[in-house]
Amino acid sequence: MLRRTFMAASLLAASFLSSPAAHADEIDITTVAGHPPVFLWVKLIPEAFIPAVEKALEGTGHTVNWTEAYGGTLAKVGGELEAMEEGLAQIGVVSSLFEASLLPLQNVSYVTPFHSPDAAVVFDAIEQMHEEIPDMRKLWEDKDLEYLSGGFGLEDYFLITKFPVSSIDDLKGKKIGAPGPAVNWLKETGAVGVSGNLTTYYNDLQTGVIDGVVVFPTAAAPAKLAEQAKYITKVHFGAQYAGALVAKKSWFEEQPEAVQEAIRAGVAAYAKAYRSGLEARVAGAYKALEAAGAEISEMEAGERKRWADALPNIAMDWAKAQDAAGLAGTEVLKAFMAKQQAAGEDLIRDWSKE
Repeated sequence: MLRRTFMAASLLAASFLSSPAAHADEIDITTVAGHPPVFLWVKLIPEAFIPAVEKALEGTGHTVNWTEAYGGTLAKVGGELEAMEEGLAQIGVVSSLFEASLLPLQNVSYVTPFHSPDAAVVFDAIEQMHEEIPDMRKLWEDKDLEYLSGGFGLEDYFLITKFPVSSIDDLKGKKIGAPGPAVNWLKETGAVGVSGNLTTYYNDLQTGVIDGVVVFPTAAAPAKLAEQAKYITKVHFGAQYAGALVAKKSWFEEQPEAVQEAIRAGVAAYAKAYRSGLEARVAGAYKALEAAGAEISEMEAGERKRWADALPNIAMDWAKAQDAAGLAGTEVLKAFMAKQQAAGEDLIRDWSKE
């Protein structure tokens, strides 16, 4: 009897130790974004990514203790990569457009203005290039970041100004704010490009530091830029790849397989929600801008081509600079142009041609 009782107890203990609950652990994850959650790429971390991770973890014995640090509470805009490198966060939004020196290849859309205004075309092209061109992923990995195909982007950029614009001649002598590499879109137009971001534009317009901004509708509306500049000109600079939701690579590789899979599932849900939500938000943004008093006009096709043709070949200059640095700059530029054309886009300037 004693022997049977001991054996039964032993079997029960073994069963308990081998069950998922016995190996349950709580994982601390901090998510970081410099922008506040009013912007879609941050808003969907708590609304899409985190719920999908938690759902995928159900029954695995793993749980997550989340710390969410947005709106500059842990890192300012453009400081997310450094925060993750230092181990202050494990998952975050890294805006590649503010990391032009560290993630140059990811900024190809920002050196090829007047490309496709269709965000889906641009997103698909960049995602495919991450799979096909090793240097694309290597740049993330060199910064100890795991690219999880969580790339996000921005809809077609326009110009919002304190003055009406019908041609590039109207820009002469005007100070125009633009994000990072997009300052180059103003070369040879007579405008003075001023590097900035969404956290500075409103005050810069209000105080006269700038006279206008190169921006996109879903940022212009919540940032209330129409209160300071009411003229919107649809120049159609193109939709942009702007960054990704990524994980700290060394940390990610240490996680159990179930946790890795759950994070990937969360990123997939985030990317899907981003695409499906973007179109509706763009329409809503334009309505909000009009309600705020914005006057919206379309730049004529001929004037758009004149602008595009007036620019030096900033894309080819950029590609050659990447080549000289040992990166696949020309390959990336040609691939980006080719993939848009393969998708049926009629580009007014092919930047891959010298």
